[in-house]
Amino acid sequence: MPKEKKQELNVLLIEDDNNKAEVLINALDCSQYCIRHVATTGMSLLKQVEQLQPNIIIIDVESPNRDILDSLSILSTSNPKPVVMFSAQGDTETINATVKSGVSAYVAGGVDPERVRSIIDTAVAQFSAYQALKSELVKTKQRLSNQRVIDQAKTWLMESKSLTEKEAYHRIRKMAMDNSQKLEDVAKNILSLAQLLEKSS
Repeated sequence: MPKEKKQELNVLLIEDDNNKAEVLINALDCSQYCIRHVATTGMSLLKQVEQLQPNIIIIDVESPNRDILDSLSILSTSNPKPVVMFSAQGDTETINATVKSGVSAYVAGGVDPERVRSIIDTAVAQFSAYQALKSELVKTKQRLSNQRVIDQAKTWLMESKSLTEKEAYHRIRKMAMDNSQKLEDVAKNILSLAQLLEKSS
């Protein structure tokens, strides 16, 4: 049975040395990773990403400067992508700074053409796992926030209407069903009403 062809992923390469760029392009030949554009460190990384919308970013620099790290931090928040960085710097401070800025894989030393593909594979896998974890964390925080709002609305109903906790919950649930709303939205409306009544009293 023939192997299913993997989706081609566009790569933005940041590289000042044309010879090194050629090495990376050749190393990724016949793979799913396709270097569509080569930019230099003097160009705006944010602008390049905005214009080209690459799937992956590879950066090969002697030492990552503050502009690169700041740009990566912004991307990590607003437009996250797997980032692989090759650099001559192998000190702990530089590695920590790049990883903190959103780099998925940091490789100290020269580029080994035979390892490039596996390094990118690992970076993409780590990026996907981190994004999934981040998404789940956001959902968990939202669920907890919604539950707090519902609990506050229940408490107000229990105190103002002399209801049990079960009765208060069922009232919120019935209002949600009758109006095709989410429980947390009904709870927010109840709390807004409670504030209005408190101000008018």
